[in-house]
Amino acid sequence: MKNKLLLAITMFCFVVVVPIVASAVCPVCTVAVGAGLEGARLIGVDDVITGIWAGGLTLSLTLWTIGWLKKRGVTSVLWSVIAPFVVYYALLGAVYLLPDVTFGANTLWGMDKFLLGIIVGTVCFWIGTRWYISIKKNNGGHAMFAFQKVVMPISLLLVATLVFWVLTK
Repeated sequence: MKNKLLLAITMFCFVVVVPIVASAVCPVCTVAVGAGLEGARLIGVDDVITGIWAGGLTLSLTLWTIGWLKKRGVTSVLWSVIAPFVVYYALLGAVYLLPDVTFGANTLWGMDKFLLGIIVGTVCFWIGTRWYISIKKNNGGHAMFAFQKVVMPISLLLVATLVFWVLTK
């Protein structure tokens, strides 16, 4: 079952990644977050840390979809921004429908660890992308170094991972 789910996710990501030339969040960043998420789950990393990467990946896919829709002329905020956000996060929330997963069974500060991680990861990834855009804007429309668009959001996810790793040990 897990292999089929992994294959389905991989195929979905491949279909989404390959056709896009330019997007709001680069493909390398999205793949890095996805690899981090799957790697963490495979080695038994705490749910809050896995959630951080899941939240980052989900926001990355959301931003990607928003950019893709806007390039194709979808201008309605409902369909180009709100719908992708709701759909991707609803799909992520569907993890609680799996037979072995119980919402609230594993908590930190009275909140489900995976959900807490999703919120933290989403916020960190969003701050990282906004930070990159701000730096690029203040630098004449150019990145300050190669792969800065990848480094900014991923570095914040790594910092959040480190903080929560220390808190849960």
